[in-house]
Amino acid sequence: MPTGIRLQRIADRIRQELSEMLLQELNDPRLHIVYVTDVRVDRELAYADIYVSSVAGEGQQRSKEVLAGLESASGFIRRALASRIRLRVFPRLRFHWDPTPENADRIERKLAELREKTKTHPLTSGEQGQR
Repeated sequence: MPTGIRLQRIADRIRQELSEMLLQELNDPRLHIVYVTDVRVDRELAYADIYVSSVAGEGQQRSKEVLAGLESASGFIRRALASRIRLRVFPRLRFHWDPTPENADRIERKLAELREKTKTHPLTSGEQGQR
């Protein structure tokens, strides 16, 4: 059974190679501007959970399109990765949508709105005491 460090190196290599494939080799329009946010490989090397996100649009529909595109290309992707990363048995790929970048963007927009409100309606020390 591989060590934790080896599992992390394998996951990092899968993420790197898959990111390059998404940019250069896969021509599916559903996979336009998709990036890999994380890869986790289980201890038995049976599965690699791949987390992806996109900046081209948020929402349930976009995530379904991206995951459908990745699932349809999963056989090709697995074969290509297996030829580039030498392992005795290459893990099966499972794709998941990562909502973290979308959530971070939404929080960032809310904070910007709050900053804007604070600039237009600042509370001075005298006003705070009156409330």
